[in-house]
Formats: sequence, structure tokens, C-alpha cells
Amino acid sequence: MDPINARSRTDAAASSSPVVPVERRRRLSPAALAVTNQKVQPAYSPVVIMGIVRAADFLLLSLVGVALYLGYVARIDGFSLSYIAAILAVSASAVVCFQAADIYDIQVFRGPLRQMTRMISSWAFVFLLFICVSFFVKLGNSVSRLWLASFFFVGLAGLIAGRVLLRAMIRRWARDGRLERRTVIIGSDKNGENLINALKAQEDSDIEILGVFDDRNDSRALDTCAGTPKLGKVDDVLEFARRTRLDLVLFALPISAETRILSMLKKLWVLPVDIRLSAHTNQLRFRPRAYSYLGKVPTIDVVEAPITDWDLVMKWLFDRIFGGVILLLASPVMALVALAIKLDSPGPVLFRQKRFGFNNERIEVFKFRSLFHDQADPMAAKVVTKNDSRVTRVGRFIRKTSLDELPQLFNVVFKGNLSLVGPRPHAVQGKLQTRLFDEAVDGYFARHRVKPGITGWAQINGWRGEIDNEEKIQKRVEFDLYYIENWSVLFDLYILFRTPLALLKSENAY
Repeated sequence: MDPINARSRTDAAASSSPVVPVERRRRLSPAALAVTNQKVQPAYSPVVIMGIVRAADFLLLSLVGVALYLGYVARIDGFSLSYIAAILAVSASAVVCFQAADIYDIQVFRGPLRQMTRMISSWAFVFLLFICVSFFVKLGNSVSRLWLASFFFVGLAGLIAGRVLLRAMIRRWARDGRLERRTVIIGSDKNGENLINALKAQEDSDIEILGVFDDRNDSRALDTCAGTPKLGKVDDVLEFARRTRLDLVLFALPISAETRILSMLKKLWVLPVDIRLSAHTNQLRFRPRAYSYLGKVPTIDVVEAPITDWDLVMKWLFDRIFGGVILLLASPVMALVALAIKLDSPGPVLFRQKRFGFNNERIEVFKFRSLFHDQADPMAAKVVTKNDSRVTRVGRFIRKTSLDELPQLFNVVFKGNLSLVGPRPHAVQGKLQTRLFDEAVDGYFARHRVKPGITGWAQINGWRGEIDNEEKIQKRVEFDLYYIENWSVLFDLYILFRTPLALLKSENAY
């Protein structure tokens, strides 16, 4: 056999076979990999937990008061709305007093049962206040004393039982790491050591220090900082945060290191985490209200994670409720599109494609198949252009009308890795000519600080379809960042209702 011809045939076969793009992943140090390989549970928001406990207290006391009233007073004297109003007023006053007594705090929930004394005192104060008000408005004779006493003791028993159960739950969540703020320190030097020691000295702290990163790679950067390992350079934080849960980046650098701080912030602000500058060792002092505190350690807020706490709950409810309704309404249309695809060309109806999700996670999104099955492009390495021969007849119509995006409702409602509204999830290998999108636009990955969406602010403003020049990708990023910074439920509703009108302008969709 001729070895030259054999090599030629081998080279030809290799050149004709499709080249699978390889995703770029930054290599981490062994110490960083040891942290990222640990199993981490999703975090629970302390703000949301405290809000739920307040609502639960109000609901518990209201139900106890109403149940006792209906079971005893109403059967004798008949039903009266004034009793119901009084019960709701007492319950609301109790929540206000509990708040004033400072017992709605995660550290109080997980700590010893000393909170019980303050809770009992506050509950007793509310009843004394109610008795005083009843006396002055001359309602004392019309209020059942047996009901009042029962309401006090049964309500108190319910509150105590609820706190015992809550304490057990909070302690279990704390053991699982759901209430900890996973933190990395920037600055592996004396300032970093002082900051870590100050954070570790605090009792009942919710800060879990994962490690230290530094922008220097010489003797000035300590390999171990106050017993905490150095995990890598600042450039590694991006990849580190995409492999494990990271909640807070804390700079231990002095304010005088302005140039270094700004250089590092330019890299890190694209992450969906809080970024703070420690004021622990700074000589410059601001007014107390200028600081936010980690226990007793003063910090200056630099970047805040978008859509957190109750905003995140509202976003989740919006996606599930509106997404479910839209999915039901769109089901007949989706069935017709599926039938048309099946009749038009061989192959599956649905198509899965790798996209960027929240925090640069790789997710699979569902779409109706619009290309011929043997020319599928799951990594979207080649952009679909005008008159593209890979697009089927039905595919051309559903792409132009965006009907091919409807199966992404399954991602929203069932998988939860997409939102109804948000920055569009670009393909992992999406390119502008020969450059990947993140190489073409500074701050591109800041789009991924929130979940991607089926529709978005950029899309309804005309920036959809083929990306064949730098302005189009820059405008998309610009509009996406505006959406992230100005998010609200009303903004989502506005974008959702504007979407059908925007789809009528389909000159950029092929």
C-alpha cells in the first residue's frame, strides 16, 4: 500500500469530518479545584426567611384567634366582624413588637432559646395594650375574658412551638451551608491576614472564607493567609465562581491602591456576586451610614448582585405563573408547528442546543428544528444567514416568526434554567466573524449575571437575528445591561406584552 496515498486519504477524511469546537476553560490550581469539587447546596436568602417567619407569625396568631372565637364566642353571641378586626389588629401589633424586640434575625433563630423571653414579653405587652385600648373605648364588657385568656396562652404556645421547629430547621440549613455567604478574599498579604482574623473572631458569623486570590505572583503574595490557602490569581476568580457557589468577593486592599482595585474590578464586575471593599484597615474614615457591616467589620459596597432576595422570588413566580399560562395557550400552535416540521423533512421535531446560562453555566435549550437534521449545529458554530441552504422550508417560516423559540417554555416552566424575560441565551460558540462574542465586546459576560430569557429588552428594540457586525453585538450587550440594572416585574410585563409587536418586524431574522 502506498503510504503517501494512504496519508492523503486520511487527511482528506479528517478535513471532511466536522470539527467539534472545544470550549475554553481556564485551568485552576489544585487548591482551588479541591474547593470547587466539594458538593455545595443552593443558598437560602436570610431576607426571605425572615419575611416568611413574619408572615407565619401573623397567620398563626390570626388563625388561633379566629378559631377560638368561632368555637366559643360566636356560638353564644353570634358572629361579629369587630372581633375579627380586633384579632387581625392584635396579630399585626404582635409582629411589629417582635420586630422592635429584634427577634426576626437569622442569628437569633439559630442561637440559644433566649429569644423566647423577648417574644413572651412582647406578646404580653400586646395584650396589655389591647386591654388598655378596650378599657378607654369602653369595650371591656363586650370582650369575652375566657376568649382573651385562651387567645393569649394558646397563641403563646403556638409561637413557642413554631420557634422550636424553626430553630431546628435553621440549624440544619446552617450545617448544610445554605445560610453561609461563601466568600473569597482579594489580597494575600498583611491586610488580608488582618481581615481574615477579624472575620474569624466573630461569633455566629455567616461568612465562610473559601480562600484568597491575589493579582501578584511573587513573594509579596503569601501562599497561606491567616491559615487560609491562596487559590490563585485574580484572573482565576471568574472560572472559580463558575464551578462553585460564590456569594461575596471581599477586597482586603487599602483604598490607596486605587489603580490595582480598578483593574481587578474591571474583570470581576461581570460576576453575579456582591463585591465589597474592606474598610477594616483603612485609615480613611467615613460616616457610619456609608458602610455596610459583616458582623462588626466595616465594608464599602462596590457592586451588588442583581435580582436577589424577594426580587428573585417575584421573578420565579412570574416565570412559573405566566410561563405556565403562555404554554397552555400556545399548545395548539406548537402542535401544528410540530406536525409541519415532521411532514416537511425527516428528523426529530425538537432540537437541543448548548447556550450560555446564568453565570456562564452551559445549559441546553429546546427549539423546534429549523435546519435539516443531517446539518444540525448543536454548538451554533456557524451563524444562520440569509438564504442559508441548511434551513428547511418550514424552518424559514418559524425562524422568521420566532415560533422555533416556543419550546423554550419547557425550559422556563419545568427546568427553570431560563426566564420568560432576560438577555437572550447566546450559543456557546457564537462568533462575530472569527472572534467569539466575549472577545468582541468588553463586559460581554455581565449579561449572564441573571438568567437568560426567551425574549428581552434588546429583542423588542430590534436587536435580534443575525449578528454580522460589531454594532449589533455591542447594542445587544448595552440593552441587556440596561435591563439588568433596571429590572422590575412591571418592566418584565412591559417587555412581554411588547414582544408580539416586535416579532412583526422580522427583517433581521433568517
